Amino acid sequence: MGRTVTLHVQEFAGPSAEWDRFVRAQPQWTHCHLFGWKTVMTRALGHECFLLAARDPDGGLAGVLPLVRVNSLLFGHYLVSMPFLNYGGPLGSEAGVQALVAHATGLAQRDGVKLLELRSRGPLPIALPASHRKVTVLLDLTAGSPDSVWQALNSRLKNYVRRTARAGVTVRFGPDQLRPFFEVFKRHMHELGTPTHGRRLFETIAEVFPNDVWFGCAYHAGRPVAAGCALRWAEEVEVTWASAVASAPELRPNALLYWSFIERAAREGVRTFNFGRSTPGSGPHEFKHRWGARDEPLWWYDLASRNGTTTPSPHDPGLAWGPRLWKRIPERLASALGPHIVRCLP
Repeated sequence: MGRTVTLHVQEFAGPSAEWDRFVRAQPQWTHCHLFGWKTVMTRALGHECFLLAARDPDGGLAGVLPLVRVNSLLFGHYLVSMPFLNYGGPLGSEAGVQALVAHATGLAQRDGVKLLELRSRGPLPIALPASHRKVTVLLDLTAGSPDSVWQALNSRLKNYVRRTARAGVTVRFGPDQLRPFFEVFKRHMHELGTPTHGRRLFETIAEVFPNDVWFGCAYHAGRPVAAGCALRWAEEVEVTWASAVASAPELRPNALLYWSFIERAAREGVRTFNFGRSTPGSGPHEFKHRWGARDEPLWWYDLASRNGTTTPSPHDPGLAWGPRLWKRIPERLASALGPHIVRCLP
């Protein structure tokens, strides 16, 4: 029998290159695990982010876990990996993951948090209960061949894309699309009655990850009508944020916008197009399935101070009054107040 190696968990103090090198070597790594998100969480959102590392006696990394503290008087105290994103749970060897989760559990219990939530892409060898209330929706691409992807789409969806293009809608990509993206995103969220992050979040993401973030915007008559922000890692691209203005439903700009993202991804050699997370059975979930995509259940592991606790959402029944009230607030005031509220909704 081999001897048991004792791992030591501590806050990561090494160079960012060591962290990212270890992350990229793990089979279930995602963009949300990268070192730069600590800068995003602290600089753009003002949250404490600590990167936990499990090391063997020789100092080698056996596991990593980015963890963010989201604490407010209004919604409570949470430890999440990673808030506002879809993934971020522990990576590493089985022993490394278990040591990290034991350490995070101890922190949660010591600090009396309402919820510790570890958002994993797949199952983990840990005892915490897992929630599958969210799924991510994936479309397999033929790398380098957007024509092959197009031929696989159903005729109804292709007609939507063609009709939108014939109506004069065009899509542009580039760093200069950040500002119009945010204008569409901000307006759409206000129409839904949901507070939204400030532009500073997306500016920080673009600054920290200039080679990984894609901003795309659909225009009609010179006006932005739909927009998306995607993150690329390995052979995958995820549209993490996307919106369309309610005043242009007959154009169906979302169809052309998503096709443009898919076409670009296939052309650049991406093999998996990720539509982002959804609630099963919701309208956005059904839209994503029209592309021939498949569901992948997410494994969100929770340690709650009381049964039934989840991270707060404007769509929770207990907060149903929120969207009705928020729609009545003038858009300019909502834009000023929203970032202070939504930063506490992990």
